[in-house]
Amino acid sequence: MIARALKAVRPRRKTATRSGAAARSVRYGTSPLLASPTPAWRSKMLVALVGIGFAALAARAAYVQIVGSDFYQRQGEQRFTARFDVPASRGRIFDRNGAMLAGSVVTPQVAVAPRDFTADREQRRQLARLLGMSHAELADKLDDKRNFVWLDRKVDEATAEKVKALKLPGLVFERGYQRVYPEAAVAAHVVGFTDIDEHGREGIERAFDHLLEGRKGSRHVVRDRLGRVVEDTGERVEPVDGRDVHLSIDAKVQGVAYQHIRDAVGAHKARAGSVVVLDVTTGEILALANVPTYNPTERQNLVADRVRNRALTDVFEPGSTMKPFTVAWALETRRVAPTTPIQTAPGRITISGSTISDAHPHGVLTVAEVVQKSSNVGTVKMAMQMPAREMWELFSQVGFGQRPQIEFPGAVSGRLRPFKSWRPVEQATMSYGYGLSTSLLQLARAYTVFARDGEVIPVTVLKRSEPVEGVPVLSPRTAQAMRKMLRMAAAEKGTAPKAQTKAYSVGGKTGTARKQEGKTYANDRYRAWFVGMAPIDHPRIVVAVMVDEPSNGQHYGGDVAAPVFSKVVEQTLRMLGVPPDLDVQQQIVTTGGVEESF
Repeated sequence: MIARALKAVRPRRKTATRSGAAARSVRYGTSPLLASPTPAWRSKMLVALVGIGFAALAARAAYVQIVGSDFYQRQGEQRFTARFDVPASRGRIFDRNGAMLAGSVVTPQVAVAPRDFTADREQRRQLARLLGMSHAELADKLDDKRNFVWLDRKVDEATAEKVKALKLPGLVFERGYQRVYPEAAVAAHVVGFTDIDEHGREGIERAFDHLLEGRKGSRHVVRDRLGRVVEDTGERVEPVDGRDVHLSIDAKVQGVAYQHIRDAVGAHKARAGSVVVLDVTTGEILALANVPTYNPTERQNLVADRVRNRALTDVFEPGSTMKPFTVAWALETRRVAPTTPIQTAPGRITISGSTISDAHPHGVLTVAEVVQKSSNVGTVKMAMQMPAREMWELFSQVGFGQRPQIEFPGAVSGRLRPFKSWRPVEQATMSYGYGLSTSLLQLARAYTVFARDGEVIPVTVLKRSEPVEGVPVLSPRTAQAMRKMLRMAAAEKGTAPKAQTKAYSVGGKTGTARKQEGKTYANDRYRAWFVGMAPIDHPRIVVAVMVDEPSNGQHYGGDVAAPVFSKVVEQTLRMLGVPPDLDVQQQIVTTGGVEESF
């Protein structure tokens, strides 16, 4: 059994030995594949390609590091560094008593780095809703190719916190300033407003922009890929805040003037209205109110009709408010005296074929009564005794036809043609306010010649602490005589008894003029004025009122503008601490005549 088994195993061992010997006898070098010769060009090409690759890398490295280093450095800085302007706080605007009329408050600003911004559709929708913009508007900003785009530069704190809570990469939050106007519409035409970059665009904001704006600073920072500031680099330039401006405007007087002109425009269904209040001592403008107005902080769909400062920019034919100047020159040159009689019957006069009429015919009137009754005929008869040159010189000296020298944009010069071109009928009509044009501010300033005993004073919108010197035009006796006549005009038998106040004596002149339409005058469109001063013996203020196109049944200056003058004068003088010069029980002062002053 054992022998048989051994015989069966032996052949198997022999087979295995033969297989191993065969494997050991194989020679790979004799393989036809390995034995075939490799072409020389193949190895050379491989070496050349490797060499070219290294040369290209070396050339690229040299270009990046040497030739184009500035470009790539700038690109790197654009992606990871940024320069931000550090805004300066704009100067404040105060009234004469320190009440703030305009100031700046810190407000968050939201911007985006479009290249770094990542957000899904729902996050974009939430961001657009929080910032009050449409999805399309947000998409346009995010598609911008710039590295920095403003999304909203006036965000309230609550909204800014909600936006931050979204934690969206690429959003940038900055500190900015927003302009606020505490007096809103009341002082809008004085203060004006700024644009989104806080550059003055109207009013004092524009006139003193170079003082108010200050100087911006700058900040260089490094940002990470999410747009977050990592660190500051370089030198930080601190901003320089703007300077404050102190105006002559009295916020309380401004409020009174605005309130009463607004009420008058509404009551008489007028198109517009304006009030100017001047301090006769210093030449300061205490109030400059216009209706319609606007809110400087809410300027959506704002139209020019509301923005323009009508008291400075609108010119008109002043009508009968010019008569005192004509009469004053007749007195100054001694052609007449206050008691000189003038025949005005039959209530009309013809000059060069044109007929001039009185609204109410009178007979013989004294010069004082010509002013009191506002007689066109009496005024023309005095004017035609003067050379045209004398009238023109007087009108020019009190400021007509000349731009007011005031620190305010948009003030106009009006129109006063050279006297050499005047025809007799034109001289006649100019004597009572037709054929020339002026602004309400010019008219108010011209009346300082009567309030300041013959001097015309410069006016300002900036605060003054000292009395101002005027330019002599008339003698003190002429100015004083005119004040008495103006007091008569505002008395019971004059054209404006509604100008009277309970505590202060007043004097002034009405004006009612048809509006010009092309080469003719409208029969149903008027402007109504009243210009006067108080207290009459020692005037402290001059107040000018204009109501444009009253259309509720009354259009005369004595009915429309004089009541506004009365209310503004009484409240203003009380605010200024001027003691009453009348018995408070006396309602209307009646002056029967004027004493001879010559």
